[in-house]
Amino acid sequence: QLETLEQEEQECLELRPHPTEKRTHIVSHQHGMTVTKTLQEGEAELQCQSFCYSRTKLRGLLLEGASLLLLRVLARRQTMPPDLVFPAIDTEGDLCTSSY
Repeated sequence: QLETLEQEEQECLELRPHPTEKRTHIVSHQHGMTVTKTLQEGEAELQCQSFCYSRTKLRGLLLEGASLLLLRVLARRQTMPPDLVFPAIDTEGDLCTSSY
């Protein structure tokens, strides 16, 4: 049984005069997961948001690394179960679904 313990994403845009850096940090804990988003645009003040999701909302959660592993397993088996849908977290840190 695999479980994502922590995930970090970083996106940098080198657009002049306002380079932008966006980070999303997801960490698992006893009660669920905490998502922390930071955004730095040029010289502006760092914007930070943090929110938590309970374990019940995240049951069956499929994050980026697990999704890649699942795709490899499905390709190896050369089969695709019908209506394969998992809860996921989008690039904004909101809950969504991932369909295959």
